[in-house]
Amino acid sequence: MKITYLLTWGDAMGGTEVAAFSQAAALADRHEVEILSVFRTEDAPFFALDPRVPLRYLIDARRPTQRPVRDTGLEDSECEALSRAPSELIPTSWEGAFSRLADIELRHALPRLRTDVLVSTTPALMSLVTRLAPADAVTVGQEHRISELREASGGPLLTCAPLLDALVVLTEPTRSWFAESLGTAAPRLEAIPNAVPAGFQPRSSLDSRTILVARRLVQEKQVDHAILAFAQVADEHPGWTLRICGDGPDMSKLRSLADAHELHNRVEFLGTVPAISEEWAKASICLLPSHIEAFGLVLTEAFAAGVPAVAYDCPTGPAEVVRHGVDGLLAPADDVDGLAVALAKLMDDDDLRHEMGQAALQGLSRFSTEDVTARWEGLYTDLAEIPSADRAHARTERAARHAAATAHTGMVFRALPWEQTRSQAPNLQAEEARLLRAHSGLVRSGGQVTGVRDDLMPADALRANLDLVVQALDAAGVPYALLRDEGQRHRVMVTADVREAALDSLASVHADAPVYVRPLKPRGHLPQPVLASMAASLTDICGVRVYHPWITPGRTLRYGAAYAADLEFWTWDADLPGYAGPGQTDIGDRIPLEAMRQATLRVQDRDYATYEPFTRCLPNDVRFPIDAVYTWVDGADPKWRERWEATLADYGLVVSADATDDHRFTSADELRFSLRSIAMFAPWIRHIYVVTDGQVPPWLDAFHHRITVVPHRELFGERGALPTFNSHAIESQLHHVDGLSEHFLYFNDDFFLGRTLRPGHFFHPDGTSQFFWSPTAVPFDAPSPDEPAHVAAAKQNRALLERTFQRSLTHGLRHAPYALRRSVLAEIDTCFPEEVAATAASRLRSHTDLSIPSSLHHHYAYLTGRAVPGTVVYAYVDVGDPAQHVKLTQLLGGRNRDVFCVTDSTPHSVPRAEQARMIRAFLRGYFPLAAPWELDAAPVEDAG
Repeated sequence: MKITYLLTWGDAMGGTEVAAFSQAAALADRHEVEILSVFRTEDAPFFALDPRVPLRYLIDARRPTQRPVRDTGLEDSECEALSRAPSELIPTSWEGAFSRLADIELRHALPRLRTDVLVSTTPALMSLVTRLAPADAVTVGQEHRISELREASGGPLLTCAPLLDALVVLTEPTRSWFAESLGTAAPRLEAIPNAVPAGFQPRSSLDSRTILVARRLVQEKQVDHAILAFAQVADEHPGWTLRICGDGPDMSKLRSLADAHELHNRVEFLGTVPAISEEWAKASICLLPSHIEAFGLVLTEAFAAGVPAVAYDCPTGPAEVVRHGVDGLLAPADDVDGLAVALAKLMDDDDLRHEMGQAALQGLSRFSTEDVTARWEGLYTDLAEIPSADRAHARTERAARHAAATAHTGMVFRALPWEQTRSQAPNLQAEEARLLRAHSGLVRSGGQVTGVRDDLMPADALRANLDLVVQALDAAGVPYALLRDEGQRHRVMVTADVREAALDSLASVHADAPVYVRPLKPRGHLPQPVLASMAASLTDICGVRVYHPWITPGRTLRYGAAYAADLEFWTWDADLPGYAGPGQTDIGDRIPLEAMRQATLRVQDRDYATYEPFTRCLPNDVRFPIDAVYTWVDGADPKWRERWEATLADYGLVVSADATDDHRFTSADELRFSLRSIAMFAPWIRHIYVVTDGQVPPWLDAFHHRITVVPHRELFGERGALPTFNSHAIESQLHHVDGLSEHFLYFNDDFFLGRTLRPGHFFHPDGTSQFFWSPTAVPFDAPSPDEPAHVAAAKQNRALLERTFQRSLTHGLRHAPYALRRSVLAEIDTCFPEEVAATAASRLRSHTDLSIPSSLHHHYAYLTGRAVPGTVVYAYVDVGDPAQHVKLTQLLGGRNRDVFCVTDSTPHSVPRAEQARMIRAFLRGYFPLAAPWELDAAPVEDAG
């Protein structure tokens, strides 16, 4: 059997390259194996290649002008032009190295390959294989990263995978994610780990008192966490050294961090090390501080030297290699304190370190070259034995199912990433299977047994998990206190002397429910998390995180550990005297005995026991009311369109370039879902005002106590000119909304909250508002009727600011909720009456308008001491641009943006109906829970 591995750079130093070289060498004993690289950038590969495995290149990129390796009559000028032209096959967002020259060479080479099995090694290469592979070749995709967390580079994964014969990933969580995402359109899916390095590996004596980190020095590898954890334990462990192998842009920052902690003589930076096995032989502990890790090849390298590991228990990777308490220790992801505790445990105990090192060596059989190669060989053989016509038919069937599943939405929905690794706790899988058999409404999601509900808001999920803790404590008669901090999780404290009673009660009260407990800062050998029924077996912990996982029926929203409630065991501090906790609260990590006066805190409609200091108004509390205001129009309303067309006729041709752009008035139900985002993620919003031209969405309960519809005639009164179709004019009058609070958020209907936020994201406790500058600059030229009206308005704003403050506006603001103060808007009206009045009287957008709530308010308030720049985790998606469609699936899977804007645009390459269908499908998935002001008889419309 002939097997061809396709690489982008066969001479690069990376995990993908070393994995491909190792597989090729292992298979070369019984098969003809070759490696085909698109580009050649070095005279020799970084990694040694088995002499039996030929390495061929398509393009020589070692010189300024790239040229094909094959014989060609192309001139250098022609090659230069082709190499500078963007690829037609591979979008830059997938992989930026490809060009028109690469397209030509790939189209020439791949269909002519004489091979039985063609293996791609990146998503971009996967897309090429599914289009250009020989018709009779088996096609296999290898994925070497965490697919579920990939951003733009993962664009081809779900769209192209059905056209493969098999897709192979490194871990079971990622394999399960593909299975859930693709359903019946999935090809054969396998999880095959990387093999340990072949050949002799020197062993460590484990007596060197050296902790080794082998990482590229970039932010996502979190080497700073290694330094911070070591800093916590260094003084108590003289003679120990932290050595860091690797290079990267964070080198100087990491050196400065080590110096700041006075570790300059105990943290060594070795740079890139060619023979890493020799460094492992000098180490006593392997430290892996990444919070994202596809597999952790570095762990198997360390284990080959008999070095135990300490790593973060991120959702994939480390737990596939490290057996917690056997050959290493896993700390909760991103918990530097937990990482330090685990390090100290191995640094303190020589016998434990040697015991785990021996277990690491013995456990390597799971990743032996022989076993891993046998799995690859078995996969290739199985697929090659299927007649090529049958494979082609199966690919077509899968492609059809995939197309059918995406035809309605126009986009591919990813399953949600796993939240937890596979726990190795004894009997956990059996207990989970029992729960699934006993309760028909439970499913598996994210690696855990999960309930299904379509009516649970985020605040409800947080409160429900709090009640799980309090219910168990009340059943055992254990007194508790609800704590306060800036996080979204509820925290409950009990004194450490009742720890056993609290855990026993958790185990008994929730014995027949999918309630999970995860130790906080675990020090023992029991992996995490476990079911609450097993909580009594937890020892040597300072608390547990308790939660019932829930998922919506459409599988697009899941409440897991992020919505848990923490039960903390506080210890007696005789020096205080009082109790000390495992983490900071709003009043610190100590509570004096005299401050432990009983009081209550209200969460939703229930009072919970607490201590009196937690009931006080603290400096970071935002206690004033905050409202929300929307401006909205139903552009499909025939009566509205009649008024609009009449106004256009009145204006003739004297209108701005985008005043008549119909897409600004079309709807994909954005308002409904933007309002849902408030219901889900900002329940603290007091009241919502929807400003319209007398229109009311058919699904909106206009009589709901938290909703007021404000017609333009009431908003404008005797000011301005009606009817108006100019958002700048409507926005100029927002401070006249009757009953509006001083502090409010202004939303366009395509603004959405992406996760649970607090008032402090938008306003400081003293009332100061925050605004979010955009990187987009406002050009320094005169306003023009030929440019977008919002750009001209920003220039008009600048002229006012220069005249008043001698300051020039340079940038716009993010398309995100605008934090406004009613008094500032009124003051602008007073200070610039002619300009505001002219904007209010402009019935269509004009280059003479001001843009007040989206720009002028923030700069004016900033220069008068009532606003400050803030930060927001933000995304902007224009679905009129096909290259941005992948952002929708990233948003839905990650749910890691504070706010985002999803908008349509002039349909150059994506028709308007398809844009609306995609937006509605995405929003239905992101916000599947109906808000309380929605009428039951008005379901979400289907796109189309």
